[in-house]
Amino acid sequence: MKFVINKSVLENMLINTLPYLEKKDLSQITSHILITTFEDTLNIKSTDFEIGIEIHSKNLKINEPGTATANGKKLFDIIKILKDDEVVLETINDYLYIKQKHSKFKLPMFNPSEFPEFPEIINKSRFDINSSNLVRSIKKIAPAIDTNNPKFELNGALIDIKENYINIVATDTKRLAIVKIENSNEKDISLIIPKKAISEIQKIFFDEIEIYYDENTLIAKSSNFTFFTKLINGRYPDYERIIPKEMDKKILLNRDKIVGAIKQIWVVSQEIKVTFKPEIIIFESLNESNIEAKTEIEANTGLEEDITLAVNSKHIIDFLTNIEKNSFTFGYNDSKLPFMIESENFLTIIMPITI
Repeated sequence: MKFVINKSVLENMLINTLPYLEKKDLSQITSHILITTFEDTLNIKSTDFEIGIEIHSKNLKINEPGTATANGKKLFDIIKILKDDEVVLETINDYLYIKQKHSKFKLPMFNPSEFPEFPEIINKSRFDINSSNLVRSIKKIAPAIDTNNPKFELNGALIDIKENYINIVATDTKRLAIVKIENSNEKDISLIIPKKAISEIQKIFFDEIEIYYDENTLIAKSSNFTFFTKLINGRYPDYERIIPKEMDKKILLNRDKIVGAIKQIWVVSQEIKVTFKPEIIIFESLNESNIEAKTEIEANTGLEEDITLAVNSKHIIDFLTNIEKNSFTFGYNDSKLPFMIESENFLTIIMPITI
């Protein structure tokens, strides 16, 4: 194999492969990327078995088609330090050579035939969704995905596909975040996507994409890449049962004012007490030390009686930093029951802290 490519083109391809590499055991072939050239195309694959990506480019000159592997991190580090000019990559015996003018590097290869096979789209179902809508929705619920929960299904996001809509759902058991997307679909199905895959989807799903799936795998294809992730097998909690059917109190609030007040208290404590009065909202720190913080904002709540609740303010900030309007609705039933914050098609249900 031998080809010539501009340094910046190759660097941009390689940087997108890094999150998919095996990083702890460099003896594993999954610490390597698979490089393939044929006709007029360069393909680079990277996978840790759980997720994987294949990136395509035609911006190169192929002298000899072929395949190679190389440690993905080391190859990226080499390309990164080169000048913005053409780079030659060539395989000789069991080594990959990287050359640019007076600079020359050599990396050992593994057997390319041992590189893991990527799943195929054959016999998989498909659903269509606007990629920008999907990415915006995933970004909103991503902070609520749990980490290292023994219930594995909670360590991912639920894509709950119904006939006329799709719900994107995440929970860490202290809060439940849901985005509803109006969308026509052929059949009902639920897919649980791991948190790592959710993180990578936000980085790469910008082109028009085709999404294919079965009970074990989700594949996304665009003109520039093919992405796959294994799905989490399990039964996601019945999240719709958690959504309150009615709210006794609903208050329209200003996002910027609430964010400003919470950030003042956050300097001292992430856990806060909030008291809603008819014309003001009071924010106070909750901690066991002698440090205190308190502030208030003007707000016409329309309340006849005060409402007081304690909450992890990060849950509110995660919601407010991901809404697109400067107003949102606060829904409340009781200080011991979950309350709801909502803006357009995005809602978060939060369990208050017991004081």
